[in-house]
Amino acid sequence: MSKGFTPSPATPGVITANDLRMGHCVWMRDDSWTADPSQAELYEDQAIAELALLNAISQAGTVVGPYLVEARRGADGRPEPTHFREEFRRTGPTNYTDDQQAEFEASHV
Repeated sequence: MSKGFTPSPATPGVITANDLRMGHCVWMRDDSWTADPSQAELYEDQAIAELALLNAISQAGTVVGPYLVEARRGADGRPEPTHFREEFRRTGPTNYTDDQQAEFEASHV
């Protein structure tokens, strides 16, 4: 597991990476990638998470630097970040202008 984190029902995780072509953050969902972190697949089983991470790593033509990170199940059942770094990453690239950032945030609500 990455960074010493082992998912469990009490502390689930999500797999995140950066899109190889665009550079923005993406999250794994059903063996593909989404730019919406609330659509990420939550992993509660270590073995399943390890297999999914190996699958993510094998997609080197699509993403770069995939890793498993701790998340929590929100009130709506969707994943939410538990660490400020992941909260920051989900707001999109910091090189966007104000208009681009507003458009990005509106499209990932």
